[in-house]
Order: sequence, then structure tokens, then C-alpha cells
Amino acid sequence: MKYIDEYYDKKVCRTLTEKIERKSKGREIVLMEVCGTHTMSIFRNGIKDLLPENIRVISGPGCPVCVTPNSSIDQAIALSRLDGVCITTFGDMMKVPGSSTSLIKERGRQADVRIVYSPTDAVKIAEQNPDKMVIFLGIGFETTAPIVAASLIDAFNKGLENYFILPSNKLIPPAIKSLLESGETKIDGFLLPGHVSVIIGIKPYQFISEDYNVSGAIAGFEPVDIMYAIHRLVEMIVSDSPAIENCYKRTVKSEGNRIAKKLMEEVFEICSSEWRGLGIMPESGLGIKDKYKRFDAIKNIQVDVEETKEHTGCLCGDVLRGVITPLDCLLFGSVCKPENPVGPCMVSTEGTCAAYYRYADYRR
Repeated sequence: MKYIDEYYDKKVCRTLTEKIERKSKGREIVLMEVCGTHTMSIFRNGIKDLLPENIRVISGPGCPVCVTPNSSIDQAIALSRLDGVCITTFGDMMKVPGSSTSLIKERGRQADVRIVYSPTDAVKIAEQNPDKMVIFLGIGFETTAPIVAASLIDAFNKGLENYFILPSNKLIPPAIKSLLESGETKIDGFLLPGHVSVIIGIKPYQFISEDYNVSGAIAGFEPVDIMYAIHRLVEMIVSDSPAIENCYKRTVKSEGNRIAKKLMEEVFEICSSEWRGLGIMPESGLGIKDKYKRFDAIKNIQVDVEETKEHTGCLCGDVLRGVITPLDCLLFGSVCKPENPVGPCMVSTEGTCAAYYRYADYRR
């Protein structure tokens, strides 16, 4: 099957494995992927087992659900308890624990919490329910920010007074910079996210090689995509030629998606943002510009939010920084399981803990 089976070709993967092993020459190399879809693909396709032992791939803060801090979840939960409020959110957010409860538990207590596939659906709910304040929990990276922006423009043009966003969109490049600045984790190269790169292009990553002498490769999501990107990273690292390479050219363009970026620039302004595991980082989030401020739930709907607390023993923050793997957490696989998640990394379909639980043979 043309253009599909090619990216699952075992012979190509084995050839790339041999090249990686030969070119790395036994040198210890640590690569970090910062994309939840990469996390799952790497585990699902057994890519870590293909790589030589001297090449290690660790997961970073690439899951938007996972990096959303308890404070944002607590805010959404508090809003859900108000009369006349309808919270709309992506399905992964429903079971993420806040400080004391979750959105799915609040729905069980009669709160109006609904799963949507897009903020466009939330706008429709607002149109159909003029007596309700409909709030969309706007999490995600640059991938979802354009459609969130488009929903605000749509609501503005329609004159909707009952549609709001709980802004929590975040930007990937500042998170990468924070990891490099901290020096907490040895990182020789980055597998850069394909979805985000479709939007922002290549330029926002250039600081990685220019300022920190670390290489990066934008990768697709199939086995051959990922193995090829790893192969190119190893070549750049061993030859001491740091650069940012686009290994996903069939989808990612150098300039990114101009229309999507224009939507973001129309609605959002760059601001500080709190990330789970990374704290408050300057210029790492997207706030709503003055023209659209009336859609900001935080600014326009007063609510008492409980004191934010972290769950004792949960090490999701350390996992997101690549400091540890889920296997180093005492709760993993015992207290913390998909049916009873203690932290978001076990909840999300893109979470590192969920990937380990589902695919890693940790029970041996």
C-alpha cells in the first residue's frame, strides 16, 4: 500500500538500526522526545528495543494534559460547581485529578461537564444554550491554539455573550529552553514534535543548536519516521555538527502554517504560564488579547478556588522533566493505574506513565 506500509517497513528499520549502531560507535547518547504522540509510537512499535543499548530515548514535557498544573484543573472544577455553568473539555482532561477531585467526579455530582472534540463544538453548545455560561478548557500546545483562537473569533463575530475560554495553551520552545538551562538532565539531542512543527515551522527551534550546541530533528510518527530522525541526530551528534533538521518534510514546511499563526497572533499574546514539573516560565503561554478579553473565564467569572495541593508520592513532574522514568515512582503500577490514576501522566493517552503501563514489560 503506497505511502503507508513504507513507513512500517521492517527492513528499512533494521537498516537504520545498523547505521545508528555503527555510527554511534558505542558512545552514550541521550535523546529526548517532547511529543506525547512520539511517546506512544516509540513504545507501541518497540523502538527502544530496536536501538543499541548506548542510545537512550527519554520522554519530556510533550503531553499537554500532563503539563497542565493542578491550579488550572482546580479552577475548572470550581467553575463547574457554579449554577448555570457548562464546562466543555477534551476527554483526556475528565479524569485528571485536581487537588481533591476531578471533572468526571464533579459530573457525577450533577455538574454540567461535557466532552467535546473541538472548541467549535463548545461554541455550538453556547449558541444552543443562551441561559448557560459555556466554558472551554483551553489546554494544548501550538497545535490546538489556532482552533481555540478561531472559536473566539467566531464567538466575537456572532456576538455571543455566554462563551468563555479558560486559557491554558502553552508553547513548546520555552519548555525546551528551560530544560537546557536547568542542566538537570543530560540531553544530547531532541526529537522535535511533528504536530507542533506543522504550525510553527523550523525557526523557533534554531536557538537549540545556535545557543546550546544541541541538535534537533523534527520527526513524523511512524516507525521509519522516528528511526530516521534518530539516525540523523546520531550523525549530527557524533560529527559535532549541531543543527535543526526537518525530517518530516512531507508535512512540515519551513515557515509553518501561516494561516494558523495569523489566527494565534490575532487572538493571543505571549505570557508567563505555569507548567507541571517546570513551574512558572516566562513567555511560555498564551493569554487573551484585550479585544477578546470578554471571553476570558478567569477575568470575567468570579469563583473561589481551593488551595492547590500536589498528591503525595506522585512524581509526574520529575517524569515530565526526564529526571526519572515511571519505574522510579513507587506509586506506578500499584496505587497508580489507568483505572485509578494518581497523576495526569497515567491518565492521558499521550502520558509517559500510561505508555509504560501499557507497553513496557515492567512486571518481570
